[in-house]
Amino acid sequence: MTQITAIILTFNEEKHIARCIKSLQAVCSRICIIDSFSTDRTIEIASSLGAEVYAHAWENNYAKQLNWGIQAAQIQTEWTLRIDADEYLTEELQQEINLKLAALSSHISGIEFTRKVLFKGKWIRFGGFYPIHLLRLWRTGLGACEQRLMDEHIVLSQGETIRFAEHVVDENLNSMHWWVSKHNNYARREAADVLNQKYQFTFTTDLSAAGNSQAHVKRTAKNSLYNRLPLGLRAVAYFIFRFIFQLGFLDHPKVWVFHFMQGLWYRLLVDMNIYEAEKAAQSNPERLKEIIQQEWKIEF
Repeated sequence: MTQITAIILTFNEEKHIARCIKSLQAVCSRICIIDSFSTDRTIEIASSLGAEVYAHAWENNYAKQLNWGIQAAQIQTEWTLRIDADEYLTEELQQEINLKLAALSSHISGIEFTRKVLFKGKWIRFGGFYPIHLLRLWRTGLGACEQRLMDEHIVLSQGETIRFAEHVVDENLNSMHWWVSKHNNYARREAADVLNQKYQFTFTTDLSAAGNSQAHVKRTAKNSLYNRLPLGLRAVAYFIFRFIFQLGFLDHPKVWVFHFMQGLWYRLLVDMNIYEAEKAAQSNPERLKEIIQQEWKIEF
């Protein structure tokens, strides 16, 4: 087994954490949980499976939490792996990691996995959701999470990236009520991120080209095209593009709900947050920043 330390951010993940940890045990010599003071059995389950637990208050910023965890864990293994609690490695990916990693050339610093997303037990194959390539495994000390409010990626300070063939699976088992609540929070974070890009409240790293070319292409399209379209209209246009032109309608009917909620409802929610904030601030950058930080409780 190649020496790998896994980092998992958690808050009330008792439905997922055992599945995630067990999938990592085949490849990782160390598993670290960065917990935001869960009130369910997350810590109990993780500890019983041999994971180390670190507690740190959530600041409504994934990048801050992950980078804090990477530092707090004081990782000494050759490789570091990032995974979400509701994800797991397939057996095929476990085998690929164990077979290939130790033999990699020293100039390879990062490994991309292909993510396979399931919704209500059905694979989201179309609508631009597959394949999604994410840099999840990197040589310790050479990777960090870029400082963004949303759509954060691991970026490398040096070296090249390759892609493994097998999958990490994203399958959240929570209810739609939970999903809606989560995306209500996401919508404000994404709105704040868009407003930050527009008004330049603070410097934000955008280094995804160095570690994830697919993410860089998508982000460039979003900033140069999508964000320039009128509020509201762009959400409708995106849903039509995704459901019709990217063949989302070919997915299972259960997945149509996901395409509608994530591709239209959520995008409209982001736009409404932007509209309300700009109207309240009369597009004054200082007042906008105050609204985001004091009323939305989001720090840049």
